[in-house]
Amino acid sequence: MSSPVSETHQVEVQDDDAGARLDRMLAASLPRLSRTRLQKLIRDGNVALAGETVTDPSRAVKLGQTVTVTVPPPVSPVPKGEKIALDILFEDRHLVVLNKPAGLVVHPAPGNPDRTLVNALIAHCGDSLSGIGGVRRPGIVHRIDKETSGLMVIAKTDEAHKSLSGQFKDRSVERAYVALCRGWVPEQPGVIEGAIGRNPRNRKKMAVVERGGKHARTRYSVLKRFGKAATLVECRLDTGRTHQIRVHMAFFEHSLVGDPIYGRTGRASGKHNPLFETLNDFKRQALHARLIGFQHPKTGKMVHFESELPKDINDLLEQLASAED
Repeated sequence: MSSPVSETHQVEVQDDDAGARLDRMLAASLPRLSRTRLQKLIRDGNVALAGETVTDPSRAVKLGQTVTVTVPPPVSPVPKGEKIALDILFEDRHLVVLNKPAGLVVHPAPGNPDRTLVNALIAHCGDSLSGIGGVRRPGIVHRIDKETSGLMVIAKTDEAHKSLSGQFKDRSVERAYVALCRGWVPEQPGVIEGAIGRNPRNRKKMAVVERGGKHARTRYSVLKRFGKAATLVECRLDTGRTHQIRVHMAFFEHSLVGDPIYGRTGRASGKHNPLFETLNDFKRQALHARLIGFQHPKTGKMVHFESELPKDINDLLEQLASAED
């Protein structure tokens, strides 16, 4: 069976179209493609104007210019298995508990169609994972961000998926994360509460919002301080909102070290401070899912799993300790 191929369309700008927005002109000339679809094709770099790739749908077109639109072939909704190493802590006929490394996306999505945890799980589990929890996310009960490392539980049967999903929904799953935050976090255990929703000024980010968000609650305790530059904390989730720890700690004015979305670069006052320099060199959010506990779907017994900090965070902590001396 031959592989699907891209479609290519060429449109020449006519008198009536001169000065119009690129997306509007294309929508009128290519009625089979919706304006929304054309806007995405433009932003994804699939449209060339006079031989030059453009990514701004509002770009004005000129008389006589040729617009080339390349429509990629459709992507299969069913992920394929890929041989990717998995760090498995526990596995039986019902579930898998594993350590997700930083940099690995959990499931296929636009921009990450393959090389995900789901692709690795399909290769590892074979047909036993098929369809559990949906075609695009087989076996996935919960997720952690691409650049967050640590523990996840994966369902291998429909019964396990239903049970684990219910436990996450009723908040009976125990989860603890270790995070390195900027600044001096108060030593006493504390609680951060604040509804989380889309940032009204940037819809690609989450934020603590006054209206329209979902209730979120994070408990934290201090594990170790590195001067006034950073604090190692343990965070426990009473709710499970998108980017919850990252958003709450940033709202608390102690954003995670290395967080590219919610973080702030630390600035030492006065002379050079090696602690801040060390923090600024860390390239991902310093967040690790250290513990997970749940009721086994088949036996009914509570089980707990713990994970050591990954090498990059351990190395960072050692550098901070050395810089303090």
